[in-house]
Amino acid sequence: MKFFSFRFLIKLLVFFISLSLLLLLVFGISYYTIDRIQKKNNLMDIEEYSPISTLVVPQNPKTRSKFPFIDVHSHHWNMPIMNLDNLIEEMDSLNMKYQINLSGSGLAVFSGKQDLMDLNLSKSINNIKKNYPERFGVFVNLDLSKIGRKDFKLNTEKYLLNASKIGATGLKIYKNLGLNLKDGEGNRVKVDDDRLQFIWEKCAELNLPVLIHSGEPIAFFQNIDKYNERWLHAKQRPSSFRPSDKYPSFEIVMSEQYNMFKKNPKTTFINAHMGWYGNNLSKLDQQLIDLPNVYVEFGAVINELGRQPVSARKFFIKHQDRILFGKDNYNKEEYYLYFQVLETSDEYIEYFRKRHGLWRLYGLNLPDSVLKKVYHQNALKIFPSINSNLFK
Repeated sequence: MKFFSFRFLIKLLVFFISLSLLLLLVFGISYYTIDRIQKKNNLMDIEEYSPISTLVVPQNPKTRSKFPFIDVHSHHWNMPIMNLDNLIEEMDSLNMKYQINLSGSGLAVFSGKQDLMDLNLSKSINNIKKNYPERFGVFVNLDLSKIGRKDFKLNTEKYLLNASKIGATGLKIYKNLGLNLKDGEGNRVKVDDDRLQFIWEKCAELNLPVLIHSGEPIAFFQNIDKYNERWLHAKQRPSSFRPSDKYPSFEIVMSEQYNMFKKNPKTTFINAHMGWYGNNLSKLDQQLIDLPNVYVEFGAVINELGRQPVSARKFFIKHQDRILFGKDNYNKEEYYLYFQVLETSDEYIEYFRKRHGLWRLYGLNLPDSVLKKVYHQNALKIFPSINSNLFK
């Protein structure tokens, strides 16, 4: 039975094309009108608002650190095949003598394929040994999703032992532990899960420092509304936030991490990102007093320190033996701001990433003796295999 004639189908197609063009025209006119109204009434989104300060104060930008430094927190996912020459050239220009790549096992760590993890780690270490053996360290990573399996403990201990033998300098634990890592029964794996206790004990035995990232900034756990100081981050990167219906609270994750540190006094831990207490230095102060086996590094949180220069300076001086230099994602130009905040007394410094906080930074003007410890002396204590002659 013939339901539609060819002529009818053509008319229907023409109708829909005409309707689509009409809608595009209407939407175009609407957007144009809204844009004109916004400009006429000086309306804009917070992402567009980029005021140029009229404040006139001394500025002392830095492109090179005052003293040679070690970056204990960097990521190079392609290190197995990476040409290191350009990176070394940039490191030399920054006065960076040593860099630790925390992503030794590469993206394979998220694939659950142990053979790929092994390959990434061995090739990363071989690339370094062949080209610049004194300038890089590599951390091993673990696939914790196999927790609870019969052979999990045995295989993990073997992997850590082999990683240590071939030259890995530490263990990096990713933030999925405590947030969304599940065991075979679908339960969240806590940071202080007893089934992981052997890992921290094995690292103590092998003298492998553990750099651990637990949780997120506290604002990421709070309601996304006009009171949240990281609202712009939520708009640009909504997946970064941790709603309470899907994730544990900030306090629960941090409490689990503290318990794990406390249970393992013989293991050296580096608490990444100032333990997300860069905005609450009194809390971090108490933790460092309680936990003599824990160090901190300030990768991606220099913006928290720079907005409270008086408190941060006091904290750095008090805990000068426990703080390491860390940057997180590698970007040569972004180091400049770190140097400026640490070394100068400059005011009203503009940060390079708006979503990390709508505020300006102020220099800590740290004493040279403190700078040297933060830049390299503290790291040399933790990583004795680094050639100390690089810093003379």
